[in-house]
Formats: sequence, structure tokens, C-alpha cells
Amino acid sequence: MRRWRVEDVMTRDVVSVAPDATYREVVDTLTGAGVSAAPVLDADGRVLGVVSEADLLHKVEAIGDEQHRRIFAGRRRVDSRTRATVAADLMTAPAVVVSPDAPVSTAARRLEKERIKRMPVVDSDRCLVGIVSRRDLLRIHTRPDAAIRAEIVDDVLRRSLWVDPLAVQVDVVDGAVTLTGTVESRSLAGLVVTFVTEVAGVVEVVDRLRWEHDDSRMLRSHGYAFGSAERLMRPSRN
Repeated sequence: MRRWRVEDVMTRDVVSVAPDATYREVVDTLTGAGVSAAPVLDADGRVLGVVSEADLLHKVEAIGDEQHRRIFAGRRRVDSRTRATVAADLMTAPAVVVSPDAPVSTAARRLEKERIKRMPVVDSDRCLVGIVSRRDLLRIHTRPDAAIRAEIVDDVLRRSLWVDPLAVQVDVVDGAVTLTGTVESRSLAGLVVTFVTEVAGVVEVVDRLRWEHDDSRMLRSHGYAFGSAERLMRPSRN
């Protein structure tokens, strides 16, 4: 079964700036490329930080604010980025990064936790290899229903779980998967549902599977954790 990684959805052609790039050069780079942020790289291509429109706006916000700063200088620290002139001083550092082989779910959780829209993708030496954004991660949900169904039948049922595809009917509509049929055991039914849920592009799984025998008591007695907890606790419908 294929596991979608960051490298499958990331953007490889990345606009970047040098640490000594001037404020105007950074602005021209972002506006010229139509992006809202760019990684700042050292001479070896390592990511030092990220400079974004939000970082640049500190200087815009400070325009004409000299009197305000004088009045309140004793009560608050003036943001150094309002006086910054090069990318190294403007950027946010250290940058939140992710590796290319990380699961897309890991990248999504990291973006949400850090409340950022994109992050550099780096190798083991922290050298830039791409960038991944929220929009990139959403690409997995643009997969055609036919492609999703083919992966479920070929990779999940036949190759991963050795289930006869003729025993399980797989219907996919707008990413919602309905599973109907009978498999050998209750734990196997749970595994089918769990594996299908992890297929890229699946937004919902409607579970209508049945099983030939209920092995949940035996599995629990031996301490095994096959299948989802929900499926193991669900009353049999046979």
C-alpha cells in the first residue's frame, strides 16, 4: 500500500533569498514570483529562516509612527524588524521545516500546530529540497474517484491484506468510500477499514462489511491489537 509523503506533493521549484538580500530585493522577489514567503538560504543551500509578507509589513506599519514610538518607548520594546534592512534581520528563525519522506499527515499537523501556511522541505543536512503548503497538501483530495478505487482494490485488498477483491465491493463517490461484502474475520474487517481510511483522497469510509467469524475475544485474550478498537467492540451482525 502506497503511503503518500511530503515529496509527493511538495513544490520543488522554490523561490529563495540570500541572508544579505535587501528589504527591497526581498519585496521584489516575493511580488515578482507571486508568493507570500521565501526561505532564506546560506551559501550551501541550508535553510536559515523564512521571510514572509508578515515580516515585511513591520516596516510598513512603522511608517509615520515616530511620534507614537517616542511616547511609548518607555513602555514597550520597539520591534527590531521595523529597522531591519536585510533578509537575515527580517526573517523568522529558526524555520519550521519538514523532511521529504514525512507523511503528509505529519506535515498537515505541523502546519496547523505552528499556525503557518507553508514550510521548507529539507534533507538531513537541512538543505532546501522543496516547499510544502496547505494547498499542496490538499492535492491528495483532488484524486479522481477511479484512482482511489483502483488503489483500494489493488494495493489495500489484493497486495497488502490478501483479500479477494471479488469479496468486497468498493464504491467511491467524491472521495467517500463505501465497503460492502464479507471477509474472513472481524479483525480483518477492521484492518480493511483502517487501511482504506489512510488512502490518499479518502474523505469518509462507510463500513458495511460482514465477517465469517468473530475473533475479537481470542485476539484480546492473547493481547493482540489487530483491527481498530471500534470494530473489535462492535456487535456482530451475523
